[in-house]
Amino acid sequence: MNIRHSINPAQMIPAIIPRAFLLAAIFFAFPHPASADVKLPAIISDHMVLQKSAKVPIWGKADPGEEVTVTIDGKTAKATAGPDGRWRVKLEGLQPGVAGDMTVSGKNSLIVRDVVVGDVWVCSGQSNMEMPLKATWISQGGVLDFEQEIAAANYPKIRMFTVPKKASEIPLEDVAGKWEICAPETVPGWSATGYFFGRQLHQDLGIPIGLIHSSWGGTMAQAWTPSEVLQGTPEFKTAYYDKRQAELANYPALKAKYEKETLPAWQASADVAKAAGKPVPIKPRGPVGPGMGPAASTLYNGMIAGATKYPIKGAIWYQGESNAIDNDSERYRRLLPAMITSWRKAWAQPDFPFYIVQLANFMAPRPDPADSKWANLRDAQRLTALNLPNTGLAVAIDIGEGNNIHPRNKQEVGRRLALVAEAKSYGKNTVCSGPSFDSAKFDGASATVIFEAGTALGLTAKDTGSVKGFALAGEDQKFVWADAKIASPRHDQGNEPVIVLSAPGVAHPVAVRYAWANNPEVNLVNKANLPAVPFRTDDWPQVETPAPHAQPTAPAAAGRSNP
Repeated sequence: MNIRHSINPAQMIPAIIPRAFLLAAIFFAFPHPASADVKLPAIISDHMVLQKSAKVPIWGKADPGEEVTVTIDGKTAKATAGPDGRWRVKLEGLQPGVAGDMTVSGKNSLIVRDVVVGDVWVCSGQSNMEMPLKATWISQGGVLDFEQEIAAANYPKIRMFTVPKKASEIPLEDVAGKWEICAPETVPGWSATGYFFGRQLHQDLGIPIGLIHSSWGGTMAQAWTPSEVLQGTPEFKTAYYDKRQAELANYPALKAKYEKETLPAWQASADVAKAAGKPVPIKPRGPVGPGMGPAASTLYNGMIAGATKYPIKGAIWYQGESNAIDNDSERYRRLLPAMITSWRKAWAQPDFPFYIVQLANFMAPRPDPADSKWANLRDAQRLTALNLPNTGLAVAIDIGEGNNIHPRNKQEVGRRLALVAEAKSYGKNTVCSGPSFDSAKFDGASATVIFEAGTALGLTAKDTGSVKGFALAGEDQKFVWADAKIASPRHDQGNEPVIVLSAPGVAHPVAVRYAWANNPEVNLVNKANLPAVPFRTDDWPQVETPAPHAQPTAPAAAGRSNP
C-alpha cells in the first residue's frame, strides 16, 4: 500500500534560523507558482532560415498580458500576449542574407543566434524523400558517390530542419527538431533529395535556402492529409477515415489476429520463397494503434500541422509508392490534389508552389504492353501537375533501378526539381520538362502525338536508335508495341517535332500509351536531355496481371519503414 505524507516545510528548518531566511528557503526549495518565461517553438531557433517576405511572423508564449519585444537586424516589433498566453509579431523590412541574432524579450530574454533570410521549402513524402545522404539502411548501396558528396557539403547558408517521426490522432500545435547548418558533419542524416534540390537553388540563385524535412518511409498520402478533408469527401471517408476509426476501435482484436494468423502465414510463405530462390513477399503491415504510426491523417497531425505557422516558399513531394502497391492509384488522382489544397489552406498561402517527383521505373521489365498500377500512379501525379495551379512534375522514368525501389541517383532528382522551381517559381527562362503530351490525332492506321509547346525542341532518341516505349491499341483495347518516328509537324500541329506511330495488327488505332509499365524501356528526350513524360490517352480500367519477379522484393519493401 502506498502512503503519501503531507509535510509542513517549516518543520524541516531549524528554529534558530530567522523567519525571513525561513520564508526564503521555503520559496526557493519547493514548487510554487511562478511567472511563465517567454517561450519560442522549436522551429524558431538558432540557425533558422526565415522566409523572405514583406512581413515575417514570429510567435510564442508568455504570461497573459505580458509585452514581448522582438528585435533583429535593426528591426523591432512588439506584441502583448493574449489571455491564452500566445503572442505574435510581424517583422518588416528584412532583406535576404544574413540577419544576425534575434532577441526576444519579455520578463526574460531569449537570443536566437545566426538567423538568415532566404527561401524555405518543405520536403515531404515517404522513403525516397527520407533517404539520407548516408543511407546505411539501403541494402543496394545508398546515394551515388555519397562519401564525396558529404565531404564537399560546405554551404553554410543552406540549413535543414528535420522533423522527428511523430504520429498523432489530433493536430499538434508545434513540431520538434532543430536547424542544422550544411557541413560534412551534419549532412549524412539529411534528406538527399531535399539537400540536392536546395543546393541547386542556392548555387543558381545565390540566396539562403531553408529546408523543412518531414517524411516517413512506407507512408501513404492519406496519412499526410487532414482529417477534415478525409471526412468531407465521401470516397475518402469510406476508404480512409472510417477504416481508421474501425482500426482504432478494433485494435486489440486486430493485433491478436495479426500476431497469431497473418504474421505466421507470411513467415511460412517467405521461408518457402527463400528456399526456392524466389522473391520474398512483402511483409504485411500490422494494425496501427492510437498514435503508434502512420495511418490516416496521423502524420499531418504530428509532422505537418505544427509547422504551418512558419511561412514557406513552397514544397517538394516524393511519395506514391505505397499507394501504388496498395492499388490505390485511381483514388490518388483526387487524393493528391486534395492534400495539396489542404496544405495551402493550412499555411494560409493558397497558391504556394508544390512540385512532385513522378515515380521512377522499378521492378522487372515486361516483354509486352500491359496494364500497370505503377504507371497508373505516375499518371495520377502527371494529371495533378497538369490540372492543379502552381504545381509541377520532375520525371524520374529514366533513373530508376529495376531491383531497387530507392533510386541511388538522388542528385538528378534534386536537380530536376530545382529546374522546375527555377522556371515556375523564380522566372528563369529554362527548359524544366521533357516532352509533355498535348494531344493525339488518329488518321487511318497511324497516330500522331503532339507535345506541349516548348517541351519537344530537339526531340531525339537518346541512344540514337529507334524511339522506344510507345504502344497503340484499337477498339479491342489490346495494346501492341508501336513503330515510332520523329517527324516534322504539319501546319496544324505547331512548330515542334511530333511522333508518328503505327503498329502491325492495329488497323485503326484509337489509343496511345507511352512508358506505360512498371519499368519501361524508354529513350525519348528533348534538347535539355530531359525524358518524355509517361502518358496515356485512354481511360480504360487497369487490370494488372502479375509478371514473374514483377513485384517488389523484401529488400525493396524494407524502405517502407526506415529502420
